[in-house]
Amino acid sequence: MSESTTNDARVWLVERTYSDDEQNVVILTYATLDGERYVRKERALTSFSDVRDTTAAVDAGPGDLGSVADPDRRERYATEARRMRDAHDPDDRI
Repeated sequence: MSESTTNDARVWLVERTYSDDEQNVVILTYATLDGERYVRKERALTSFSDVRDTTAAVDAGPGDLGSVADPDRRERYATEARRMRDAHDPDDRI
């Protein structure tokens, strides 16, 4: 993981989905432990040999984080983020 600054937030992998709009695009959603903030990362898979690690957590800057407005989604993200934190080190490949 890259060096973080004091303003960065640690976010944990809570969801991995495939894009409906484009083939070979994986959407990774990471969220804070309270489920209130999230960041999405999109990865285009260009070939079967295109291997990029997905880690249990990443550090995100304040400008990269969005707010989770839906209470049910916020609760689901919080539950999954805490589960990931309890089961994995931040740099674990998932």
